[in-house]
Amino acid sequence: MSGRRPFGPLPLSIGGEGVGAQRCCAQGMGWGRGGSSDCPSRADSGVDAIMGWNVIGHEWVVSLLRQRLTSGQVAHAYLFAGPPQIGKTTLAITLAQALNCAEPDAPCGHCRSCVRIASGLHPDVQIVIGEGVGESLKIDQVRSLQRQASLMPYEGRYRVFIVPRADQATLEAANSMLKILEEPPVHVVLILTATHTEALPPTVVSRCQRFELKPVPVATMEAALQQRGVPLPKAQLLARLSGGRIGWAMAAMEDETILRQREQDLEQLTRLLAADRVERFDFARQMGQDPAASRRQIELWTSWWRDLLALCLHRPDYVTHVDQMETLSRMAARCSELQAWAVLKALQTTVAQLESRVNAQLAWESLLLQLPAFRHPGNPREKEQFVER
Repeated sequence: MSGRRPFGPLPLSIGGEGVGAQRCCAQGMGWGRGGSSDCPSRADSGVDAIMGWNVIGHEWVVSLLRQRLTSGQVAHAYLFAGPPQIGKTTLAITLAQALNCAEPDAPCGHCRSCVRIASGLHPDVQIVIGEGVGESLKIDQVRSLQRQASLMPYEGRYRVFIVPRADQATLEAANSMLKILEEPPVHVVLILTATHTEALPPTVVSRCQRFELKPVPVATMEAALQQRGVPLPKAQLLARLSGGRIGWAMAAMEDETILRQREQDLEQLTRLLAADRVERFDFARQMGQDPAASRRQIELWTSWWRDLLALCLHRPDYVTHVDQMETLSRMAARCSELQAWAVLKALQTTVAQLESRVNAQLAWESLLLQLPAFRHPGNPREKEQFVER
């Protein structure tokens, strides 16, 4: 792109996704919120060598970025899209390092610029986090970004603005970003990340170089976890449970409470399948008051019923919860393929309702009324029955 200064090879490394700003502590690649371990460090990453880069999956993205940056094709805006914790924000931070690294083999990870970017202290690199519930980007924040973008870099080559979860921006904020995208200063690079790109105005998406990050393969994930000292059985479990999200796998590896919470949630699920309406509605009330727990449960339940469907179709190799195979097999023996499909469709409907801001408690009540009833689903010593509702 005209006006951009060409410079040497720009290697990148990708880990899990982490979101944060100066208010957040540095963790690994830096920027991990509240001490979370969403972002693995370069040295701790699993290794798949691509022209000397250390990466965990996403090889095609790294290769393409390297080719373009090596030839001096620095875009004024990038859009990294993909599921949460798949590596979008870490990639954005590493790209910011590459753009401002002082060494020939950028990003080196050791120069003053790389270290300060990883720590969230570089004056020319900012992560713009949305405000309020849902952390949606507001128009006042975009206006502030525009004012800062008009300033020349303080010590780096470029002023880099990273906007995580840009798809959650208000419509006014998203439209306001168009001014920067349509008339970008030569010294500014804007990096957006999004889970649902369809929520962004098409005019914003069309003005960015877009990269879709895909889930990391299970084998690649297992190798990366084992390289970090995780025993094979646990590495296999985390790789399956992560759904290809390297950030989640790294966080679960370091924080045992994540797997403990999963066990508690699974126990709650099996209890609800044998519960009456009163207990189910009480759970719906709890979910209506806790959006974070609601999202976590929906994700877990979806993976659980997918596993049941896989067993109904005699495909145990597709099972995610491999450590729960005994319970899943007992439930699959009492659940038909059509019943598993029906629950998955009900879960999809609930997700759509929650994203549409309907009353969360009512959405959960509707879902729970559609769940089948299992008598003693987790107790192998008791007779198990499936009860139509």
